[in-house]
Amino acid sequence: MFGKKVEKKARILFLDRKNDYVSQIAEYFTNQFYEGMYEVYSAGFEHDIIDCDLISVMYQNGEDMRRQVAKDLKNDELLPKDDYYDFVIYLEQPIFDEYAKKSPWQGRQICVPMRMRSEFTATDDAELYDEYVRVMNEVREWVKEYMSDPEKLKPLVSA
Repeated sequence: MFGKKVEKKARILFLDRKNDYVSQIAEYFTNQFYEGMYEVYSAGFEHDIIDCDLISVMYQNGEDMRRQVAKDLKNDELLPKDDYYDFVIYLEQPIFDEYAKKSPWQGRQICVPMRMRSEFTATDDAELYDEYVRVMNEVREWVKEYMSDPEKLKPLVSA
């Protein structure tokens, strides 16, 4: 008997400061759309919990990310122990600027700055909801476009 050839999944790490926001959305949608293609992780440099408003807005829009867990980079239970990733994708420019040159990870590094909560201009709950939906849609579209084929990531490599 011959076994099927198993193709190695590309290993991806999405990073932001606290793993409470955009990196969670990117991990979620990559798993939703391309589960068989990638081994996907997200993490942050600081320990936190996932933004509760984000979870609520995602759920109201048919996306259930309640099982997602915020991880800091010291989490050796939910992150690979070997620190190897094919691509490390920084979702905040300041994080990329601070860590890309001294990265502990092997693999190609990409900076794809997404909108941060500090950039929200909402003055009430309805506007805040709209801000979250806008970011959710932006991340979803980026994931659909660039994660559909690992070759699309290569031109984005910057470190």
